[in-house]
Amino acid sequence: MIKKTLYFGNPVYLSLKNAQLVIKLPEVIKNSALSESFKRMSEVTKPIEDIGIVVLDNKQITITSGVLEALLEKNCAVITCDSKSMPVGLMLPLYGNTTQNERFRQQLGASLPLMKQLWQQTVKAKIENQAAVLSKCAGEEIKCMKIWATDVKSGDPDNLEARAAAYYWKNLFKIEGFTRDREGIPPNNLLNYGYAILRAVVARGLVASGLLPTLGIHHHNRYNAYCLADDIMEPYRPYVDRLVYDMIKGEEINCTELTKDLKAQLLTIPTLDTIISGKRSPLMVAVGQTTASLYKCFSGELRRISYPGM
Repeated sequence: MIKKTLYFGNPVYLSLKNAQLVIKLPEVIKNSALSESFKRMSEVTKPIEDIGIVVLDNKQITITSGVLEALLEKNCAVITCDSKSMPVGLMLPLYGNTTQNERFRQQLGASLPLMKQLWQQTVKAKIENQAAVLSKCAGEEIKCMKIWATDVKSGDPDNLEARAAAYYWKNLFKIEGFTRDREGIPPNNLLNYGYAILRAVVARGLVASGLLPTLGIHHHNRYNAYCLADDIMEPYRPYVDRLVYDMIKGEEINCTELTKDLKAQLLTIPTLDTIISGKRSPLMVAVGQTTASLYKCFSGELRRISYPGM
């Protein structure tokens, strides 16, 4: 069963009762004119085990330590947002697998040639998915991208990932002045938000598979606590790109500000359809298959990571 994503953009009280998340509205609780029975009826409860991601996007949200403990015990990712409603923090469980120590050792002991081969597979899958998005959304010629995907070598020494990205972003969004930049003009803000949700989904999957999200196969930024998540999410980024493209195409929408409607659409990312291992699966389920296959590559059971194709 796919886990649910819960978004809180207004002041709420989040507490725990009988292994259920209890959601209360402050204006109801503080209104002395309302009866206690009405207040209890106004409470909303959600089973903790059904939740995969929680997004906290309001400075007046009150959440108990018991809720956080219960969410993390069920391998839920908790995302906090800043004053601009952009994801700024991510909380994950410390223990996500019963054989975690053994899996950490196998990950830490992975050889450099294996790391380079895994990165080669990752870049190849990313370029192929970018080519599919470019062809479907923009109707652009993708022959060069297919060639680049085929030519990726172990470790991508020719940096074909960057070459493909430059071509991809130049042709995907036909918006004057647009370049893919975190601080750039819209729809960069939509992409940033979507990638943050995707990153949380991937980090959660890595922890569930007993892997260290910090130790990447390619990314090695000393200040980045989620290098492996940033590696493994690369072939999934085009799913976010396609969603954003569909959100803004043919409509005069103002995406300068991240409205609740826009965020609601971006929060569907964990449920997007993917094709992995010849079967249709929600993105969150596909990520679980990807991270599980990554562990098996570290343990020597497999030679290839299972990535989705578009």
